[in-house]
Amino acid sequence: MDVKIVKAEWKDRDIVRNMYAFYLHDLTKYTDALKVNEEGTFEFDAFSLIWDKEGIEPYLIKADGKLAGFLLLLRAPFLRKADYCINDFFLYNSFRGKNVGQTAIDLLFSKYKGTYYIEQLKRNEPAIRFWKKVYRYYQLNVDDTSRMEDGEECVGQLVNVE
Repeated sequence: MDVKIVKAEWKDRDIVRNMYAFYLHDLTKYTDALKVNEEGTFEFDAFSLIWDKEGIEPYLIKADGKLAGFLLLLRAPFLRKADYCINDFFLYNSFRGKNVGQTAIDLLFSKYKGTYYIEQLKRNEPAIRFWKKVYRYYQLNVDDTSRMEDGEECVGQLVNVE
């Protein structure tokens, strides 16, 4: 598959909002902290920050020209302990297991070198397996962390991509 990551623009905000609802729905398998809203969907409560705050960059992931998912990259001045943070990473089910995610990360790592912080819910074993595979592929040294957020244990990794 021909995979591309494209920086989302203001005109793409409804697309990103829609994908966020699917992403948050997927996360309900691993946390009780997310609740459906009055419209019957899930929403990111700080969604407007994506477009209003410097250091937050949404990217659309496209595979063979079709929307496959998104990633949310954080950077300075938003971060202090790493150059970048992959805050959210989502693929539609039909693109999972087809190397689309790995290729999207390849493109990101090729474009942005430096220290990354990446975090998963501890109960989200598929995400943890995916990131371990990425770290093995790149032969990265991993500095593991753990913290609580909204009553859920999160595991994080600090890695340096050169």
